[in-house]
Amino acid sequence: MSVEPTGLRETKKQETRQLISDHATRLFMRQGFEATTIAEIAIAARVAKKTVTNYFARKEDLALDHQEAFTNSLATAVRERGDGESALTALRRTFDASLEARDPLAGFAGPAFSGMVADSPTLTARLRELHDQREHALAQSLAIATDAAPDDIAPRAAAAQLASAHRLLFTRIQELTLAGHENDAIAATLTAEAAHVFDRLEPGLAGYATR
Repeated sequence: MSVEPTGLRETKKQETRQLISDHATRLFMRQGFEATTIAEIAIAARVAKKTVTNYFARKEDLALDHQEAFTNSLATAVRERGDGESALTALRRTFDASLEARDPLAGFAGPAFSGMVADSPTLTARLRELHDQREHALAQSLAIATDAAPDDIAPRAAAAQLASAHRLLFTRIQELTLAGHENDAIAATLTAEAAHVFDRLEPGLAGYATR
């Protein structure tokens, strides 16, 4: 009996996961997150209901399916900062790059998806949790970067300021998206607004966690 290679099995699992997520998102955007059932998603994706729940433990995970990348994004920017770069400089640079790329993780999710999240109390609450988790991951990364003692509040204080700036800018992109602005116009507006936000952080964090 032939055994399917591990790499192929994993690829098929990822394809099935993406298929389910794609069908779920289309249903959520068409009829609302709260009104859509797991059974409807399973039918649309042509899989068993149990298959959906095996891949996604919670219904909101079907809509916000890039959670790990989002929550790790700020911490990763700090870990991968260049020689001579502070945490603030690295985070500012990566945000500018996300504007240039119109990155969905920065908030460029499109009006239909953004509206779906805004209209759902469940998704709105989950998004707040993800922002909190992203701040926590950033604090851990800053603590490692600065060799801070376990009870040192400095990494948490810096993370609170830096993560709040990114949360504000994410929210701003969502607001402009829902107001009907095109991505290019949003990026132009955010370029100036992000500069203002990050400039306000320079006095206190300019040299913090410099590699």
